[in-house]
Amino acid sequence: MSILGEFKKFVLRGSLIDMAIGFTVGASFTTVAKSLVNNIIMPPIGLLLGGMDFSDMYIVLREGSEELPPLATLKDAQASGAVTLNYGMFINDLIALILVALVMFFIIRGVNRLNDALDAQFGEPPTAPDEPTTKKCPFCRETIAFKATRCPHCTSDLTSVEGGPVAHTTSTN
Repeated sequence: MSILGEFKKFVLRGSLIDMAIGFTVGASFTTVAKSLVNNIIMPPIGLLLGGMDFSDMYIVLREGSEELPPLATLKDAQASGAVTLNYGMFINDLIALILVALVMFFIIRGVNRLNDALDAQFGEPPTAPDEPTTKKCPFCRETIAFKATRCPHCTSDLTSVEGGPVAHTTSTN
């Protein structure tokens, strides 16, 4: 297969599209989380710590062209040409990461609990711990769900007639 053909197959794969959607939603979610940290959470924390603004916490590594006043903001320091180590911005980003991780944890936890409740009410009973969950398709050798009756890869019919051999029929679509 040519490189162009392989690339086309890769790009049109459903999981790649799902991943792109996930990255887009994740980037938007991160923007909201950073706004929450910078605009809602950090101001009260800074107020409790004596009016401190974490985003203006920095260390001057090299002075700029003009001398900075004692309480210069990060913006003032950077405007003067100073080289700064911005540890306050890192603290804000770290808090944003923790918030995003917590929110994602609770969302995934809720979805898993909802799925478990729906499975308990409408789905099949859970499999026994010693029952396998996957098997190999006898035709294409791909791993498939244990209870599958048709292979999703080669579309072979996997149902057996009274325990006899499995018929190999494939779809022409």
